[in-house]
Amino acid sequence: MRLYLSSWRTGDHPDQFLALLDRPGPVAVIANAVDALPVDERRVALEREIDALASLGLQPVELDLRDYFDQPPEQVAAALAGFPAVWVRGGNVFVLRHALARSAADRALAALLREDAIVYAGYSAGACVLAPDLHGLDRCDDPNAVTVAYDAPPRFDGLAVIDYVVVPHIDSPGHPESEILTAVARYYRVHGIAYRPLRDGQAIVIQGKAIRVH
Repeated sequence: MRLYLSSWRTGDHPDQFLALLDRPGPVAVIANAVDALPVDERRVALEREIDALASLGLQPVELDLRDYFDQPPEQVAAALAGFPAVWVRGGNVFVLRHALARSAADRALAALLREDAIVYAGYSAGACVLAPDLHGLDRCDDPNAVTVAYDAPPRFDGLAVIDYVVVPHIDSPGHPESEILTAVARYYRVHGIAYRPLRDGQAIVIQGKAIRVH
C-alpha cells in the first residue's frame, strides 16, 4: 500500500509523492470534496490542483465521481484502474465521503490499494476520509454540506484504510482551520481515539510497512 497524506496541498516534500510512483504519468484528480461550492469556485479549486500537479511533471485529469453516481460499481473501478495514482483534493470530508460511497469509488480504491495497484495521495479532507470513523471532524467540516451538494444525509464512517484519523493544519497559524482542528485533536486525545497531527507542509508517507512523516 502506497499513500501520500499531506496536510496542505502537495506539502513541502512533493518529491516523496513522486518517489511512490514508478514514473511520472497520469494522475486522476478527485475534487468532489468541493462539490458544495458554486460552480465557478469549484472550477477554480480544480484548476489549482491541476496546475500544481502539472508543475511536478504529472499529467492530471479530473475524475468526477458524480459521473458514476448510482452506476454499476464496475464502471468507476475500471476508470480508476486506468491510473497509476489518484490525487484527492481537500474540502469537506463529509461531501467527499458521500461521493466516494455513491460512486462506489470507496470500494474500488480499497481493492486497488490492497493490490498495491494505485498510489493514493491527497491532502486535508482527502487524508481524513481514510480514517475508520469521521466523528469529531464535524467540529470543523459541516456535515450539512452533503445536503447542499447532493440533497442526501451525511455518513460518518470513513474508508478505514488506516486505523487512525489524520488531523491536518495543526500549529499552522496561516490556515483558518488551525485553531478548531487543534481542538479536534484535543477531543481525540481525551477520548482515546487514535490520531496523527500534521502541520501544513508535512505529509505522512506510507510504503508497505514503512511509515514516515516529512
